[in-house]
Amino acid sequence: MSIQVLKPKFHIEECLEAIRECLEKGWTGMGFKTVEFEEAWKRYTGHEHAYFLNSNTVGLHLAVKILKLQNGWHDDDEIISTPITFVSTNHAVLYERMHVVFADVDDYLCLDPADVERKITDKTKAVIFVGYGGRVGQLERVIEICKKHKLKLILDAAHMSGTRAEGIFPGTWDGVDVTVYSYQAVKNLPTGDSGMICWKDEEADRITRQMAWLGINKDTYKRANTGTYTWKYDVDYIGYKYNGNAIMAAIALVQLKYLDEENARRREIVKRYNAAFESIPEITIIKAPYHEECSYHIYELAVPDRDAFMEHLASREIYCGVHYRDNTEYGMYRYAMGTCPKAHKLSQHLVTLPLHMWMSDADVQAVIDGVRSYFAS
Repeated sequence: MSIQVLKPKFHIEECLEAIRECLEKGWTGMGFKTVEFEEAWKRYTGHEHAYFLNSNTVGLHLAVKILKLQNGWHDDDEIISTPITFVSTNHAVLYERMHVVFADVDDYLCLDPADVERKITDKTKAVIFVGYGGRVGQLERVIEICKKHKLKLILDAAHMSGTRAEGIFPGTWDGVDVTVYSYQAVKNLPTGDSGMICWKDEEADRITRQMAWLGINKDTYKRANTGTYTWKYDVDYIGYKYNGNAIMAAIALVQLKYLDEENARRREIVKRYNAAFESIPEITIIKAPYHEECSYHIYELAVPDRDAFMEHLASREIYCGVHYRDNTEYGMYRYAMGTCPKAHKLSQHLVTLPLHMWMSDADVQAVIDGVRSYFAS
């Protein structure tokens, strides 16, 4: 049987029961389960505010939009971000007609604080830090830089569900203005697709709830729970249809119960991989600070000849991925080509090995044997 790079595992019977409750209640949209999951997520993480959305992507857009609105930023003002990420991170900046300035990455494939500081200009307004693969990287240093230069900090925590640092969720650290999580199908806490935005600022949270519901100042759930459904509301913003729904939240509530247990299993697999590959000189392992608390959404190696390596493993029915192509190679970001040499070089060699909850110990060993056989040949 083949081994896929990413494959979600759902607690199916419990998820079906949770969905059944939504169907029987006749409430599948925003409210009911979405509110329940927001409260559960706040208890789990320690965030003061949490609003359930239909994806991480829309959360990043709202983060940029609302910070721009609150702080009077202008079109063409700059936000520093990473080239090693899914394009949604950087599209969020373009949605608001702002300019992405790319900073290079460190050995963890997170933003390099020194290059972040070098890239700051008088037009810089914020930094987006991506917790690549669940890693905290040098987030503490980036926070210090943002405080020093009075910049806002957006944490793209798409990969960080369950990541801690000394027991604390990094998104709750002082200096992080807003954190956005992903519960997309192959993430550590999988649903069909959904996300969460967690603000430090209460007013930003309030605006988010309106912006994500077409700018309407009373959402359907609140109106339906006043004793009578009232059609009288106002529209304060040109908003979006970004809210999450009860079906996705019902799945998320079930999956949340198993998140820490499943992240522990991920760390076991990573530990086995690292032990097996550390002695192979051609391999560069992407390490993680706070490795005993990292969620390890993905596991990456850098190898000399990626295509040949992946073809070898595919011949054994072991299928890998690439996370990510250097964003400055894409047409819309090509203006920054050459500004992040380490990211560009590494992106030519990165390979994501299989890492998910369907993997047995035998599967893990099969991947290890496949990698070893390539370098022994």
